Amino acid sequence: MSITAPAGAALFGEQTRKALAHLPAHGRRLADVPAFLTAYAQVKAAAARANAELGALDRVRADAIAHAADEVGAGHHGAQFPLTLVQGGGGTSTNMNVNEVLAARAEQLLRESGEPLSVHPNDHVNRSQSTNDTYPTAMALALTELAEPVTTALSCLADAFDGLAADQGALVRLGRTCLRNAVVLTVAQTHHGHAHAIRRTRDALDQAVAALSEVPLGATAVGTGIGSPAGYAELAVRHLAELSGRAVIPAEDYFDALAHLDAYAAVAAALVRASGVLGKIARDLRLLSSGPVGGLGEVRLPELQAGSSIMPGKVNPVVPELVLQLGFRVRGAAATVDAAADAGELELNVMEPVVLDALVRAFEDLAAAATIFREKCVARLQWNEEAVARNATGALDEYVALATTAGYRNAVGAAASASASAGESS
Repeated sequence: MSITAPAGAALFGEQTRKALAHLPAHGRRLADVPAFLTAYAQVKAAAARANAELGALDRVRADAIAHAADEVGAGHHGAQFPLTLVQGGGGTSTNMNVNEVLAARAEQLLRESGEPLSVHPNDHVNRSQSTNDTYPTAMALALTELAEPVTTALSCLADAFDGLAADQGALVRLGRTCLRNAVVLTVAQTHHGHAHAIRRTRDALDQAVAALSEVPLGATAVGTGIGSPAGYAELAVRHLAELSGRAVIPAEDYFDALAHLDAYAAVAAALVRASGVLGKIARDLRLLSSGPVGGLGEVRLPELQAGSSIMPGKVNPVVPELVLQLGFRVRGAAATVDAAADAGELELNVMEPVVLDALVRAFEDLAAAATIFREKCVARLQWNEEAVARNATGALDEYVALATTAGYRNAVGAAASASASAGESS
């Protein structure tokens, strides 16, 4: 079953219609990722400007193409991009969809201004370009933008844990190793540790995304630059930086940039690290809140909804469990990216569409996990002082101190005697 084309006059042309006939009807579409369309439009506008300055395209057509690209970048004409994000051909159908829409709209603009010039998707809009270089450039720009809500959400979650440390941090709680009694630490130390871990993985994500600032625009087919005038690559990237407001620079080696997608695998790995930290914290809070009778019961999570359809009064740790499940999906997306990055052949890795689709999902899931965790759980989390104090009596601090003065063997004997006495009294 193929995708249905949008109602009304279509700006796209034959190549988009052919792709529509062969793509699945389900899945994320180009119009569902406005950041990607904006980025692709900026790539086309930058190319038009560079081509005009170098004499590879007349100024009248170039201005019309750039104007049409500005409209797409501003969110107009979204219905003209019905293709699914995941597609064969390394994104050629996506590139042609953009070329056709911009060509048709630019021609409309020219006619409205009294210029009876035709604009061709390949000859004019795609001048000095290939899908090989425009698609990964637009992908890098879009993912850089989509990463920002994720890092913001992680920062806010870290701040929330620091807030818990300030509010309830004086409590002294029992630490555990191997799920057995250890020594005490404060709630403040616990939550500051959470905050630090989140910021650390956030920074790692920032560093991975920053590597995407090297873009291959100007590489054209397989990295050779064929079909573009001298000086085009540097000029096009400079215009792209101005249009996007991003500090993009030309890739150091175009052949490497087109053949390998390991930079995206690094982004995916950073997402897994961050989601893994969130998942570990969520599991710990879930365990500390267990019971409340018959479990640890040291943490009180917000009671958000009924936890059972048959057991009245039961409340489940739904938010920590949601955080865990979203993390599983991040891991799945990362596995997709890893497989796609390994699937490159010879001069080009054509699996970029599925990499983009997977990372868009992973960014959304991690941002949602961090935001919901903060708003629905951490912001209203309370420590049960009574349970914390009761469990802290089982700490081993005094025996650690005793070992430093009386020796480890004597301290073990004292701990065993205390344990036996406690058992008899109970």
